[in-house]
Amino acid sequence: MSEGIRIKVAGTAEDREMAFMIRSAVFIGEQKCPYFEEFDGNDYSATHLIGFCNDEPAATARLRYFSDCIKLERFAVRSEFRGTEITTCLIDFAFAFCQQKGYTRVYGHAQKRLLRFWRKHGFRLMNKPPFHFSDAEYVAMVADIDPKSSALGMMSDDTVLLRPEGNWDRPGILERSMMRPARDVPRDRGHGAGELSAS
Repeated sequence: MSEGIRIKVAGTAEDREMAFMIRSAVFIGEQKCPYFEEFDGNDYSATHLIGFCNDEPAATARLRYFSDCIKLERFAVRSEFRGTEITTCLIDFAFAFCQQKGYTRVYGHAQKRLLRFWRKHGFRLMNKPPFHFSDAEYVAMVADIDPKSSALGMMSDDTVLLRPEGNWDRPGILERSMMRPARDVPRDRGHGAGELSAS
């Protein structure tokens, strides 16, 4: 990754606010998308990525999960950072993230005018009719990505699956808790909810 560029999963409320700020500037400010169409009720069931140029929030994307693909959406780059490597770095990070999750397809909706751009990044047009929303015409596209032999799943190391999203290569807080001995967890006599807890 180029010097000064950093991409990560939005793991804090502040990260998510920065992602929302970028989307507001691009989609609401530039493209005049109505607020309630941009913030459509899917933000709290998705993974958000955020890209920084010299620590300034510059680009974002949202990922949502379906049975046969991850859907890449709300991809936005602030105008002053367009034409820099942040765009390619964010797409590459998104693809690697999807591979680590075990997906082999990334699906998306592209504004028709931007299809050439997305083709350069491995997407192809799908055989589905164009459609429009928020006053722009869109087409469906998909990119095939190579499966990753180390993709995460239920047979992965349990400590890795406990780590924060996107930080699977670094020990997490729950691994530090393993330095303490296990103890008996008090039983909730009211309704047994404690017996149903899961990490």
